[in-house]
Amino acid sequence: MESRNRNLLFAGLVFIAFVAAGYKIFHRTPSSSFAVQTVKAISSSSKPFNSGQALRFEAQFVSSVPGKAVHAPSIVELRDGSLRAVWFSGSREGAGDVTIQTAVLSKGSQEWASESSLFDRIQLQRGLWRYVKKIGNPVIARATDGSLHLWMVNVSIGGWAGSAITWSRSDDEGATWSTPKRLVTSPFLNISTLVKAAPVAMTQGQTILPVYHEFITKFAEVLRIDSSGRAVDKVRIPGSHTSLQPVILASNGQQAQAFMRATQGGQVISSSTEDAGLTWAVTAPTAAPNPNSALAGAVLQDGSRWLALNPTSTGREKLALLKLDDPAIKEIVVEPPEQNKSLVSPLNIKDYAAVLGAELKAKGATEVQIQAYVASAKRQLCGDTQCAQEFSYPFLLQTRDGYLHLVYTWHRTRIKHVRFDLSLTPSNQVKAQ
Repeated sequence: MESRNRNLLFAGLVFIAFVAAGYKIFHRTPSSSFAVQTVKAISSSSKPFNSGQALRFEAQFVSSVPGKAVHAPSIVELRDGSLRAVWFSGSREGAGDVTIQTAVLSKGSQEWASESSLFDRIQLQRGLWRYVKKIGNPVIARATDGSLHLWMVNVSIGGWAGSAITWSRSDDEGATWSTPKRLVTSPFLNISTLVKAAPVAMTQGQTILPVYHEFITKFAEVLRIDSSGRAVDKVRIPGSHTSLQPVILASNGQQAQAFMRATQGGQVISSSTEDAGLTWAVTAPTAAPNPNSALAGAVLQDGSRWLALNPTSTGREKLALLKLDDPAIKEIVVEPPEQNKSLVSPLNIKDYAAVLGAELKAKGATEVQIQAYVASAKRQLCGDTQCAQEFSYPFLLQTRDGYLHLVYTWHRTRIKHVRFDLSLTPSNQVKAQ
């Protein structure tokens, strides 16, 4: 009898949870339009490529708080031409003290201001009216009404496989944000939906947001979001059962190609759509290698398509740009720096500390700050005697002035920003200014 009563109680709780989920779906408050703006004309300041010259770039650090574990940056251009970056930061990935951080790059000075905190898990709990165990992977983008939107991954129970997506809206370029809301992608449990890449505008005013699933099995998906902010459709990319974190490059309002991180096989996985994301072709591996690491992509003002990725089958010690559909440009190496290319990874702990310390010092860090940054990197990437270099989780964006911007995780201890001058043709290497 006691066992039967427990079963009835459990069934009743499940029924109440389903009813509550359904009520939330049909009674949630609509948001403003989500559709991301597309570039309709080439900026007057963008320049054509000139053959035989190298791609110039400038690099600096975004994050400014020493000793933190940082990861998963994304950026958006502000109305005045400045950039706003977001990422997550804490004692370690998945810790309860992780926060969503932000910083702004001034259009005038081209320098990053000190970082500040946007959200922590307690703020998300208050907005969602539910327990939040950990947060991660923020993605920022601009909507057609001019507001900014921020999507974040959060977990209430278990690991990342139990994630859901929370989002917030800003009408003042990210100075203040609305109460966080849960993006409902399933009428029942609404778990195991994660985000990493930017949304893409397609036809009929709808946006497709690339997401992925990790519970029990892994696969890539596309959420179709209407003008009120509701997820009206979710399409699984067929054959993507070993793929994560899709990045979508749209050629026009109907045609797009998705590129995905491969958890098996060591190659970037790809799929395509001809009907604005309603259906997708079965995935197939590309020629580009992938060490089970996130990649980024962008379609530029001249129509060219670019990827940023770790161009190796194992490890994240190398980061590069690829210009798709251009056989003359094989690989543009961004990391490691030219002076470190002869070093063989993994490094012993002493050499690793020296390599990181030299770059941090060159970028203006004090000795105390260097010690904290290096200690954070060692904690995450070093074993008893050796350390793995890591340059990972890139995000690409072209601004109205024609520059291409890349942000990524630098040794899990700082967020780094590289600005490329596209007025010069890429060679196999980049040249620092």
